[in-house]
Amino acid sequence: MFDLNGKTALVTGGGRGLGLEMAKALSRAGAWTVINGRNRQSLEEARTRLARDGIETGIAPGDVTRDPEAIIAAAVEKTGGLDILIHAVGERDRRGTEALEPHDFAALLNTDLTAAYAMARAALPHIRRSAAGRLILVTSIAAFAARAGDPAYTAAKGGLSALTRSLAVELGADNLTVNAIAPGWFATETNAHLAADPALTAFVDMRIPLKRWGRPEEIAPAAVFLASPAASFVNGITLTVDGGMTVQM
Repeated sequence: MFDLNGKTALVTGGGRGLGLEMAKALSRAGAWTVINGRNRQSLEEARTRLARDGIETGIAPGDVTRDPEAIIAAAVEKTGGLDILIHAVGERDRRGTEALEPHDFAALLNTDLTAAYAMARAALPHIRRSAAGRLILVTSIAAFAARAGDPAYTAAKGGLSALTRSLAVELGADNLTVNAIAPGWFATETNAHLAADPALTAFVDMRIPLKRWGRPEEIAPAAVFLASPAASFVNGITLTVDGGMTVQM
């Protein structure tokens, strides 16, 4: 039910963090996986690290805000087709409303929301040819739980969950499922300084029932599940992976 042998996949933002863990998991489940990011050297380094673990991947460098068609074309050239697209690219601008200019708000939405739509649209002709196409957008618990001083990211991630529902309804007739993953607080390399902050550790102990940050590899099973035959009748959901943070009062 979780076998991805014979499937091809592209993971944007796959050179580090949660994107890399999802790409690694898809490959271990049998998919021929290509990772995308803006920096070719970082992708090459990630590919080398994966190779040391016996995982072969391809790379498709490019900026998802500028080159969606070129990125998809490069991935398809390497794999011969595309069954699975996981869009894991995301940026954050932690400024409140008074400090965040409208053009900066728009820029973050372009990176975190519009680019996801552009990548999905560019991938659609290829995924439609798959017998079991999968489109998976990585949103956040910020899609439905806000913190003060974070309006652009919250709006973008909420938009991603809404986009997931819209595409799921539109594309279901093509035997293509569209779902999202909403990570909570994960101790990725980007968040290492936050995970080491005693004040935030106390906050995590209070707010997350499991009383710890998520380990990056713990996002992987959600990605494999949604990409696999096991999720063939799962469509339009946002799967939360947050240790119970959003269900605790």
